[in-house]
Amino acid sequence: MTEPTPGITEAAAADQSVDRLRAGLKRRYARENRFRTYGLLAIAVSVGFLLLLLGRIIEQGHTAFYAHTVTVPVYMDPARIDRAYPAGTNFEQMVAEQALARFGIQDDARGLASREMRELFSSELKYRMADQLQRQPGLIGETIPVAAPMSDQSDQYFKGAISRDTPAAQRRLSNEQLDWLDRMKAEGVVSAHFNTALFTNGDSTQPELAGVAGAVIGSALMLLVTALIAIPLGVGAAVYLEEFSPRNRLADLIEVNINNLAAVPSIVYGLLGLSLFINWMHLPRSSPLVGGLVLALMALPTIIIATRSSLKAVPPSIREAALAMGASRTQTVFHHTLPLAMPGVMTGAIISMAHALGETAPLLLIGMVSFVPGIPAGIDQPTGALPSLIYIWENASERAFHERTAAAILVLLAFMIVMNAAAIVLRRRFERRW
Repeated sequence: MTEPTPGITEAAAADQSVDRLRAGLKRRYARENRFRTYGLLAIAVSVGFLLLLLGRIIEQGHTAFYAHTVTVPVYMDPARIDRAYPAGTNFEQMVAEQALARFGIQDDARGLASREMRELFSSELKYRMADQLQRQPGLIGETIPVAAPMSDQSDQYFKGAISRDTPAAQRRLSNEQLDWLDRMKAEGVVSAHFNTALFTNGDSTQPELAGVAGAVIGSALMLLVTALIAIPLGVGAAVYLEEFSPRNRLADLIEVNINNLAAVPSIVYGLLGLSLFINWMHLPRSSPLVGGLVLALMALPTIIIATRSSLKAVPPSIREAALAMGASRTQTVFHHTLPLAMPGVMTGAIISMAHALGETAPLLLIGMVSFVPGIPAGIDQPTGALPSLIYIWENASERAFHERTAAAILVLLAFMIVMNAAAIVLRRRFERRW
């Protein structure tokens, strides 16, 4: 207890003590307020950076969700169309020549004008027209409106990514081609529509035809393999280590190694998968089977740790009551302890699956960086995945692939948000508070 200063009355000493206490409380509250302010500032900075990143991705990728077509009247010349095999007709040349004729432009002897006009349309045009005539052969000899899909460069021009101010060396469209596009737009024949090809097509070397369907299915097949392997093994290992394993040095060593495996860089698992599953077991390269096995190895430590934490959270009184009623150790675990821990187990499993969905480095090492068109038909077929597709598109030279890169990132983020939201909902719905 502080001794009063000589010459000062007890009342004055008491006042000094109160003043010192108030000053101390004031300093403590000031420190708490500063700490709270620093925390809020840190959260605001983090959220700001996240919003900046998300805004930049949306700004770059929102244009990939719509595309442009031009509707032009085309005479289905019977002299140039093979009724037995319409796909053999050069529809692109037919559309280009008639478009030039509408503009009052004469093609030269080498066909340079028609070649430049053909470059404004996507190669998908010939397949659409051939399919239409295959279904409706009576259109031959008629003039019908054709919705011609635009090429990636024409589409980028209508979206404003390419302009006349862009240096000629940085664009493939000539000034004359830009004049033709402006004339089409002025005539009102150019229209924008939702880009369904982005979600229904597989990868392609032509940006306007490239889609994420193959990568989405490939990622789904990989996650299926990962879940079928990692969740049963992870939960089983966690139940044994937590409920049945003797407490000895071996169990401690296993626990330390599991915790260490959770911190191993993902590229190490890719190297392991390359040497074990491809070089030694000779499983098909770039397949969802190998990708799922690699991601299962990576997800196992997370599932084991989450499951053990959930089992530890169950009160010991539950186990003691079950044993007191005559239940065996196995019955106690699988009839009482594990069901009560299941919300945490499901949350850990879903979060580990979401983490595996976004991994890129292991997939690159097992060959999923290669170009794979189409959609996989099974887990042993070569395929891509959303993370590897994003990597491939971002390294492409065409400008249109860059907007599709951002769109694929948004699709990947949507899947991860859904999976994390499902984990939160399951945890809150089935969570038991003790």
